[in-house]
Parts: sequence; C-alpha cells; structure tokens
Amino acid sequence: MKELKGRIISKGIVEGEAIISKSPVSFLGGINEEGIVTDKENELFGKSIVGKIFVFPTGKGSTVGSYVIYALSKQGILKGMINSESEPIVATGAILGKIPLVDKVNIDEIKDGDIVVVDGNTGTVKIKQSN
Repeated sequence: MKELKGRIISKGIVEGEAIISKSPVSFLGGINEEGIVTDKENELFGKSIVGKIFVFPTGKGSTVGSYVIYALSKQGILKGMINSESEPIVATGAILGKIPLVDKVNIDEIKDGDIVVVDGNTGTVKIKQSN
C-alpha cells in the first residue's frame, strides 16, 4: 500500500475507486446533477463520477460551483476528492457538503480505477489497490 501525504481541506475518511481528470474541472456546467461530466473539453466527457473518488488538478470557474459540489454531496453522488491544488470554490463546496478532500498531492501517482482511501483527518491518501 502506497501512502501520499497532502494537506487537509475537508475532514472525513472515505474509500473508493479513483476517477481521474488530468485537466481542471468546472462544476458549473462541467458536471451535471446526475454526476456525468458534461464538459466537452474534458477527457472524462460522458463518464460518471457517481460513487467514485474524484481526482483532478484544480477547480475552475464560477463560485456557484461550490453549491453544485454541495448538491452532488447531498444526493450521494460525490464521495471524496483529491486535488493537486484545491482552490476556494472546490474547498468551500467540499466543506459545505462534508466531502473528504485532500490536496497538495501528486495526483500522477494515482491511476484510474485505483482503490484509494482519502483521509481528510490526517491529510493522507492511501492507494490500497493499484489498477
């Protein structure tokens, strides 16, 4: 098991399958209310983040994105997140939605489909099973 050290943004512990976007994500217009990536510029276009640990470098776009993250949390769609650099929109949404979030992590160490544990209490990410 590999452990990556990062920074605590939003507390909580969650385990799940990683889905990775190599490009920044806008939650307003980039992800719909069903958890499908709708941003045509993103390599995950058409894929679902439902029940996954969403790994992406950073957020972009409107401050309304915080409320989209919150809504995805309340619907049980967004489980956990890992960022290279969490900016205020993503951080606020994660905290409001009680979604475990760790940043300052080298996301290149995580592969699509890896089983990861996001520990927002200690600021660590454990890769339990590599894809």
